[in-house]
Amino acid sequence: MQAKRLTPAIGALISGINLCEPLTPAQCSELLALLVENHVLFFENQPLTPRQHRDLAANFGSLHVHPVYPHDPEVEEIIVLDTNVKNPPDSDTWHTDVPFIECPPMGSLLSARVIPPSGGDTLWSSCIAAYDALDDEYKSLIENLTAEHDLAAAFTDSRYGESAEAREQLATARKNNPPMVHPVVRTHPVSGKRGIYVNQSFTTRIIELAPDKSTEVLQFLTSHVARPEFVVQWKWKPYDLAFWDNRLTQHFANADYLPHRRVMHRATILGDKPFR
Repeated sequence: MQAKRLTPAIGALISGINLCEPLTPAQCSELLALLVENHVLFFENQPLTPRQHRDLAANFGSLHVHPVYPHDPEVEEIIVLDTNVKNPPDSDTWHTDVPFIECPPMGSLLSARVIPPSGGDTLWSSCIAAYDALDDEYKSLIENLTAEHDLAAAFTDSRYGESAEAREQLATARKNNPPMVHPVVRTHPVSGKRGIYVNQSFTTRIIELAPDKSTEVLQFLTSHVARPEFVVQWKWKPYDLAFWDNRLTQHFANADYLPHRRVMHRATILGDKPFR
């Protein structure tokens, strides 16, 4: 297995491994070490079936079943993100996956199935690099703050509640996933490094701050994370796969390809409770 670093802050292209075959314990350990070091790993030409995709992800932990997104008809752990004119993209904001649960995902594996002729790139940002770039005064300001993350902020009735059945599904998802509070600055459980853990899609407020100040801090942090020096951009080809550390990265899917179609499959690996 070889790893080629893509930017100073984040991202590596991995070669010399076939993810369609069962992994050995040594390979799993090496991939996890590379993931912690590089934050997001890219693999080319990995034509996984949904079952292979699920089994690959399950090497690294229990899998999350999303309460709103559709899934493969035979493999419920595989989300099907089929975006087109009738189902417009919804991931074109900086976000981390599923922060609205007590133990958010440690990682996700995204497989490219149908790619538009141009556009549809995904960007990832290192929240560790973004935190390290803050001055000491700002680090001190956010050190002990907590923030609320809400499923309903991203999964709205206007976007996902067109039918009575969809509205009922949303209501159930919100009931089962009430807003969750996590630290604004999170410590990575493996590397011990610290990073920013608020995002545009799901973070609604900082608990300890007055509303105006909360909005100011959230706007600064979410724009700061998106600075180009913290970011890697991937141009998809069919059957590319990305494996990212969801604990202290954010990602943004460009929505620049309509009226063409883009289909991605995602497996999401559950993690642990964020701590300072």
